[in-house]
Amino acid sequence: MLKRIAHVNLAVDDVEAARRFYGQVLGLEEIPRSEGQRRPGAWFRLGALELHLSHEPAPHNADSKRHVAFEVRDVDALREHLEDAGVPLEQGAPVPGMRRFFARDPAGNRLEFFVRVDSGPRCG
Repeated sequence: MLKRIAHVNLAVDDVEAARRFYGQVLGLEEIPRSEGQRRPGAWFRLGALELHLSHEPAPHNADSKRHVAFEVRDVDALREHLEDAGVPLEQGAPVPGMRRFFARDPAGNRLEFFVRVDSGPRCG
């Protein structure tokens, strides 16, 4: 039976731009990749979950609604931080019990950032 989600993998066309975005802009901890990794990439950790970035030429991410959701402590402070960093933001449809917005990483992967405001649904 399943135990936990260990990692999420995103396709990126520019590993260094993605590394700067996730490491410097979002402040995720970069961790060593497993030995034997042939494709360029970078790995990060937030809590018990890992985010793996794998190089893929022209991944067509910008057209997709698939996303990774990050629960945050202060959604307004993060919104301001990302705006100051020049990251384009998208407003999502309202979800009861949440305040949220979306952004895209340099490869076009969609990211949701949210804070719970009451006992509404878990995720949007």
